[in-house]
Amino acid sequence: MPVRVVIAEDEAIVRLDLKEIMEEEGYQVVGETGRGDEAVELVRKNHPDLAILDIKMPFVDGLTAAREINAERLCAVLILTAFSQRDLIDQARNAGALAYLVKPFQKSELLPAIEMAIGRFAEMKALDEQVKTLEESLEVRKAVDRAKGILMDELGWREHDSFSWIQRTAMRERVRMIDVAHRIIDGTLRPDPDATA
Repeated sequence: MPVRVVIAEDEAIVRLDLKEIMEEEGYQVVGETGRGDEAVELVRKNHPDLAILDIKMPFVDGLTAAREINAERLCAVLILTAFSQRDLIDQARNAGALAYLVKPFQKSELLPAIEMAIGRFAEMKALDEQVKTLEESLEVRKAVDRAKGILMDELGWREHDSFSWIQRTAMRERVRMIDVAHRIIDGTLRPDPDATA
């Protein structure tokens, strides 16, 4: 699958040059505009891997567009601009840009910047997934621990026995352990009075 790119650059000639370079190198340009607000919409609509944004654009500037794109983790962002001031570079980084290139640029500078931005974005997405998985694991553990405590208090079972009953019930009913735990916590599930752990 070719890398999909949205280009937002208010200078039509630069936009055309960028598109030509991208397509020569095997990238697929799925949207182009000269406005920052349209860039965000193109990214939402076309799901590119990368958005190349100029800073100075009408209606919404590239930094604002970058912030919106980054907040929703839509794609990697590369800022392409004529400005090299330190404060703009800092603002671009804080807006979520993963690469920054100053015009006029060379093709030999553009391609590594693109690959770096896409690689960094992939790492960020992987970290987001790891965090989400860890948060879900923590939620499961907290719910199961609370449910075990209820069974231990009410039935006098040991911790291991309470855990085993929750686990066996989840397997028997083909549901997740957290679902069993929540039913114990809300009082809708209890072992048979004669049941043993």
